[in-house]
Amino acid sequence: MNLVIFSGPPSSGKTSIILKTIEAMRKRDLQVGVVKFDCLSTDDDVLYEKAGIPVKKGLSGALCPDHYFASNIEEVVQWGRKTGLDLLITESAGLCNRCSPYIKSIKGVCVIDNLSGINTPKKIGPMLKAADIVVITKGDIVSQAEREVFASKVNSVNPKAMTMHINGLTGQGAFELSTLLYDEDEELETVTGMELRYPMPSALCSYCLGETRIGDDFQMGNVRKIELGDMDE
Repeated sequence: MNLVIFSGPPSSGKTSIILKTIEAMRKRDLQVGVVKFDCLSTDDDVLYEKAGIPVKKGLSGALCPDHYFASNIEEVVQWGRKTGLDLLITESAGLCNRCSPYIKSIKGVCVIDNLSGINTPKKIGPMLKAADIVVITKGDIVSQAEREVFASKVNSVNPKAMTMHINGLTGQGAFELSTLLYDEDEELETVTGMELRYPMPSALCSYCLGETRIGDDFQMGNVRKIELGDMDE
């Protein structure tokens, strides 16, 4: 079984891209399943079920979605193997602009849309910088010049990644992406012992442990303060 990790900001078009890509892969008689990671709620699993795609979802709740992903990815891989999948796709909403964490030697795809803002590529962080493939969506809504400028911004952040333009509504470009995701010579049995490409967010402070009061007297642990200069001036 192959594993591919999809990530991207909310509403960037990840689910639509994945559905169109799986549609293309099914024409090659490949069995593809999806595990959706999110924080509080998602109905995307219903869309996959309607398409007849094996799917599971996991909600991190109050936990960091990065940590939740890393804590469950091995079990997810074993579910995919047990289900008899040729390819397992994980999808994460990237709510903290970092998740999901990519794994060394496992393909990582970041989905980002042209409407997110010209400077968004610089703000996303490892979710974009560490990806192997960057999919840019919603190109039909902006001009050719805007598409080119946005793509150049993406390339400046991650020049090593392959950049693709895909229409999540029509599926244009999805076939080309599908040819890059599966390699029959690769067989993944476990991710145990593999390493993440980038360290996950780390914090153990009073708010992580349930504190709700604001102020220095209630802040303990890993706390970082903003630099505001001399407040006495």
